[in-house]
Amino acid sequence: MIVDDIMTRDVVTVGLDDSVKWVRAIFDERRFHHLIVTEGGKVVGVLSDRDLLKHISPFIGKMGERPQDIISLEKRVHQVMSRALISAKPGTDVCDAAVLFVENRVGCLPIIDDAGRCVGIVSLRDLMRALAGIAGCNIPPRELDEDAKPKAA
Repeated sequence: MIVDDIMTRDVVTVGLDDSVKWVRAIFDERRFHHLIVTEGGKVVGVLSDRDLLKHISPFIGKMGERPQDIISLEKRVHQVMSRALISAKPGTDVCDAAVLFVENRVGCLPIIDDAGRCVGIVSLRDLMRALAGIAGCNIPPRELDEDAKPKAA
């Protein structure tokens, strides 16, 4: 099995100068944990929901919210993203991808072609689902994932 078999092909990307406020809305709406950062169509980094939480005020939307808290949403992606990119190429064996996850302690692997474009993304959850399937575990289909369900209003 290769990463092409388990990757998500509909990758959401953001630019270096996109606002943290806009990225936060994407995370809230789409309910996933990683965005690929591109410049000129080429991958330059990854932004995780954890990166975002580290850089915005915990008081946003709370009664104690202050003007300086709102300013934290004006930061730009390039100020909060991870630039140390751990990625894989199309055709990478799933076992090799698992090694990359473990050795580098990452939550996703962008799948990047020879031109530097992101053609997919494999999350730790995707990898676990694939390996559990190989092991014969009864894993619910991806569309029944809790994260795939629409958020309650």
